[in-house]
Amino acid sequence: MSVDTVSLTGWGRTAPTTALRFRPTSYEEAAATVRGCGPRGSIARGLGRAHGDSAQNAGGSVLDMTALNRVLAFDAGTGEVVCEAGVSLHRLLEVLLPLGWFLPVTPGSRYITVGGAIGSDVHGDNHRAAGSFSRHVVRFELLTAGGGIRTVRPGTPLFDATTGGMGLTGVILSATLRFHPVATSLMSVDTERAADLDDLMTRLATDGDRHRYASARVDLTSRGRATGRGVLTRGEHAPLDALPAHARRTPLAFRTAQRPATPSRVPGLVSDRGSGLVPSLGSGLLSDPGSGFGSGLLSDLGSGLGSAIGSGGLLGRASAAALAELRHRRAPRSRAGELRRISAFFHPLDAVPHWSPVQGRGGLVHYEFAVGHGQEETLHRIVRQLSQRRSAPFPGVLRRFGAGDPGWLSFPVPGWALSLDLPAALPGLARFLDGLDEEVAASGGRVCLTNDARIRPDVLTTMYPRLGDFRSLRAELDPDGAFRSDLSRRLSL
Repeated sequence: MSVDTVSLTGWGRTAPTTALRFRPTSYEEAAATVRGCGPRGSIARGLGRAHGDSAQNAGGSVLDMTALNRVLAFDAGTGEVVCEAGVSLHRLLEVLLPLGWFLPVTPGSRYITVGGAIGSDVHGDNHRAAGSFSRHVVRFELLTAGGGIRTVRPGTPLFDATTGGMGLTGVILSATLRFHPVATSLMSVDTERAADLDDLMTRLATDGDRHRYASARVDLTSRGRATGRGVLTRGEHAPLDALPAHARRTPLAFRTAQRPATPSRVPGLVSDRGSGLVPSLGSGLLSDPGSGFGSGLLSDLGSGLGSAIGSGGLLGRASAAALAELRHRRAPRSRAGELRRISAFFHPLDAVPHWSPVQGRGGLVHYEFAVGHGQEETLHRIVRQLSQRRSAPFPGVLRRFGAGDPGWLSFPVPGWALSLDLPAALPGLARFLDGLDEEVAASGGRVCLTNDARIRPDVLTTMYPRLGDFRSLRAELDPDGAFRSDLSRRLSL
């Protein structure tokens, strides 16, 4: 087992802290680390894709679980896979997609671990029908504070506390998951423009069951009658007969583009005097994927790392609005049946290893909130405020959520969710987001804890009514605080 002292952050690179990092290669080594973690405790960490501070532990220890990454068993009849918690979703796709099985839920990156997906109870563009990741977990093995291992199944308090519990109930060692059968590794994609936020929400709400996956990119710089305009993307796994003849020879091949070694080698990026790298207008970074099934990998920055870096930033507000206008006009008014690779449809940003130069001073704050049905005016009001500030020049992502899952700290609630990135260095950002938090809480909504590094603890109880149950169970299972993180200390979890 390797041990070193490291400075860690979330994917947004805000609030770095230093911890002792252990990389166990066996369950016994993981248990020994937990038993000897010391007064500052320990927390499990995967590939570091959570934007916030849930996998950091200042002055304590962090368990890097990525060496426990084996696929242990697979049942080709039921689609059940048993794997260690450190295996990535990317690796599972490499193994299982060629056999005709796909992830039941996939978030915006496939470079996250199974343990991280359960601990965050991640969601995707199919939440309305499929729910969150935990709905497809058959069981998992949990290393508890005393060093013992428990098998945890759905319908138990420990399952509901762990799914979405940010690693604070223990260390997930392995899990059994149910996969979804598919006939090809391509997606059939429909794209259309919407004139404003009402139009966008109407189109998302009236889709019915025609498409398994749906989300919308929202222009957060547009104003007036165009406020909240966007591009709606809906998709379904392509059937075999939709593929051209040459693609039917290997219909389940999992193809991805090569990931660049450094951001400076990404085609279409040009240096900017004060802030590193900027997408050039001719690069395709600002356009939608082409027809056929070319990569389309950097075609949609979504709510990812393509934000203007403020104060003195990457893009001025006028330039940001101009780029948003160009992007919206280049999107098709309506296009149906376009074939895209799975990697291009679900994970376009995975083509870039880390856009740290683009993030600017202080990194990026990823803000993601959900409000229930009947609270659409709150969503409208927040979009209007963002549009007035023009602080998020690249699109946010709007999704429609279905029924929530039983995780006590699981994020999705039936209704609407909007996610976006904001430069941490923006003047007055903390006060602005505090105000948005209060509006979200007052409407019965919530902010996603996985990506949070700044919410005030006083609004948390309103957002998460099972928070008291979570704290009580933690106190019972872990009275000495073996599992702690920067998030848990900041929010008294």
